[in-house]
Amino acid sequence: MSPAILLSVLITLALIFDFLNGFNDSANVVATIISSRAMTPKAALMIAAVSNFVGPFVFGVAVAETIGNEVASPNSISIAITLAALIGASIWNLITWYFGIPSSSSHALIGALVGAVAVGSGISVIHLKGLEKVLIALFTSPLIGFIVGAIIMRITLRLAQGATPRINLFFKWAQLPTGLLLALSHGTNDAQKTMGMITLGLVVLGYQDHFFVPWWVILASATAIGLGTFAGGWRIIRTLGAKFYRIRPIHSFTSQLTSGLVITIASLFGGPVSTTQVVSSSILGVGAAQRRSQVRWSVMRDILFAWLLTIPASAGLGALFYLLINYLLS
Repeated sequence: MSPAILLSVLITLALIFDFLNGFNDSANVVATIISSRAMTPKAALMIAAVSNFVGPFVFGVAVAETIGNEVASPNSISIAITLAALIGASIWNLITWYFGIPSSSSHALIGALVGAVAVGSGISVIHLKGLEKVLIALFTSPLIGFIVGAIIMRITLRLAQGATPRINLFFKWAQLPTGLLLALSHGTNDAQKTMGMITLGLVVLGYQDHFFVPWWVILASATAIGLGTFAGGWRIIRTLGAKFYRIRPIHSFTSQLTSGLVITIASLFGGPVSTTQVVSSSILGVGAAQRRSQVRWSVMRDILFAWLLTIPASAGLGALFYLLINYLLS
């Protein structure tokens, strides 16, 4: 099969993954703002979609560099590995979307990539330092989101102490800038994962002699995640917006502010994080800071199980699809 055809297949799969990422993960961006009734679903999704599109152009491509160049050297990766990683991650995203579980697309892509690389090129080609950077970002960001969410909520409650009920009007409108921040940060972080995979394919197939993200890759990835966001993942919106506890404007404002700050800072340092994880943990931290008994911890337990399962499951899928694709291409 010619390099041009393989590149076309790679780009198609990458943009499908990006769309599913928007459909699955980006819905989390608007869950609280919809549940608090600050915006209609259509308006919230439209704003989030546009912000997701703009995000990668504002904050750079540090995360793409991490995904495409620091987990394993492009010189040691075949096109079969890249294709297998994208297919494995996309299949896992569809499985978790079907069951309404807000799992992590970031975990899925990393797991599928590592699984495919391990089978296709051997564990020795995986850069432990780069993998460590990815895993630290993925696994510490939820804890940071929980802690920062609780702190911001307590500060907000202290500042609003003694205020009249009209303060709810402020929190309703304040969700617009915090929602924009969260959507921009998500577009910055998650769209870059697709950029990293497409650029990795360009290097592997010889279209580029070193790793750098072309402008058209940024444009295509930003467009795909924006369209996926607008399509919306309603099952997951219901999980995040209603099953933890009753979301009010103050909860939406503080959780969005927390999530946006955590994801933006991680993106600037090139750390890929899961919007699902950060938003979920921020909502929990905000709720627990006000009243721990109001939080339905059993929902978080189920989500934690999915998070722990995602990397080994997607790694298995990545390895399986590598064997199949390598056989078809040989």
